[in-house]
Amino acid sequence: MTAHTTEEHMTPDAVVRLVAGRLLQYPDARLAEELPRYEAALAGAAPEPARLLASFLGHARETPELDLAAHYTDTFDTRNRRCLYLTWWTDGDTRNRGLSLVRLKRIYRDFGLEYAGDELPDFLPVALEFAALHPEAGTLLLEEHRAGIELLRLALTAADTPYTQVLEAVCATLPGPSPETKAEAKALARRGPRHESVGLSDPLEPFGPGVDLPWPTLSPERSPA
Repeated sequence: MTAHTTEEHMTPDAVVRLVAGRLLQYPDARLAEELPRYEAALAGAAPEPARLLASFLGHARETPELDLAAHYTDTFDTRNRRCLYLTWWTDGDTRNRGLSLVRLKRIYRDFGLEYAGDELPDFLPVALEFAALHPEAGTLLLEEHRAGIELLRLALTAADTPYTQVLEAVCATLPGPSPETKAEAKALARRGPRHESVGLSDPLEPFGPGVDLPWPTLSPERSPA
């Protein structure tokens, strides 16, 4: 996303989202260099999300770069149902996903952000950066995908990975308590976002009645006979 981001004058939730978005990207050599900046930024975050992110930062500092990178690759994968791409949770591998991706790019553009990254626009770190830059609209966008984010959090918890702490910090910036089970998370999809959309040229419509999230029973590379 072609925009200058800074932690100065950000809300506590925005700081959490910006740092979490950086930590959910592939941990290359630059991560070690930027750890002090992230630790300093957390001084402007709420205590509990700051504690969660600081814990992960400690883990990242103590883990060799290659080991951390290997763990990231093993952790975030559609085949193990731990996916960082938001529309995968709502659309699965269907034609609708392409339309959702186009819509996301349009939303970013409407707020003066031209997406130019290598990842797809539904990559959670991209959405978190948008939510840090534009808290109101960004919160609505994250709420629209709240069920998928919570299912990812639950899957990371089950996998017993330190990345759980990053997702817990993200969820702490969203309204209301986090669901405790997959069933509760999927119910969010049927209920839809809590708030009406404000300031978006293309409203974030809630999921329709009876719509369920794809918790895939097939690997993405396979298709039903």
